Amino acid sequence: MTYQTLEIERDGPAAVIRLNRPERRNAINLQALGELMAALHAADADETVRGVILTGSPTVFSAGADLNDALEIDSAAARVAYFGKWHRLCEALEQLTKPTIAAIEGYCMTAGFELSLACDLRVAGRSASFAITSSRIGTVAGAGGTQRLPRIVGRANALEILFAAEPFSAEHAHRIGLINRQVDDGTAIAEAKRMIDLYATRAPLSLALVKRAVYRGLEMDLSSGLELETFLVTTVYGTEDKKEGISAFLQKRSPQFKGR
Repeated sequence: MTYQTLEIERDGPAAVIRLNRPERRNAINLQALGELMAALHAADADETVRGVILTGSPTVFSAGADLNDALEIDSAAARVAYFGKWHRLCEALEQLTKPTIAAIEGYCMTAGFELSLACDLRVAGRSASFAITSSRIGTVAGAGGTQRLPRIVGRANALEILFAAEPFSAEHAHRIGLINRQVDDGTAIAEAKRMIDLYATRAPLSLALVKRAVYRGLEMDLSSGLELETFLVTTVYGTEDKKEGISAFLQKRSPQFKGR
């Protein structure tokens, strides 16, 4: 597939999806939403891809949703359909069977910020800045920000961010647990690639099931979550990769996982 709003790169086990609308500061329009969904499906279907990195340019991850699209939404039905596309994209990131990392440099704003929240992990350069500015223009975060943000940073931190609608630093983001790693400017994508390189040495079925257990378990009470965990661990015990992993450990060699 030919992409007009994205650049797709393969680097070893990592598929790098780069937002590429420099004239709009990587604002995400309807075309970009569709292309991102297609790129995620392609990465998930490719067995040689072991992780996905979502990134932007060296100076801006994304300025948010393209407001030109918002101006054309003139009915309640159209608004539901529009935000439904955002929710389906974010859900696709969460449901991907492989680790996803947002590599953030520069501005990461509103819907672009919300998109990064749907990634499993976030790495940011020290000069990166974050904000959800919806209250400045009389709206509410509509791409999952009111739901994912408090699950990541806690209710009070999320409300402070959403109330203030002010940019905050990567240092603060790291302190409240929003980003996993704060790195030197210009190295976020390199750090994300190193992380994917490590994850690629692990059993792919294990990572897929761990991801499912964590995401689904957070929606359950503890007892139900533990039942899910037991089901998944007993399921994985019947795989070839489990047998290979234990054999490799006992034989003091590196395992050769097949995803089976």
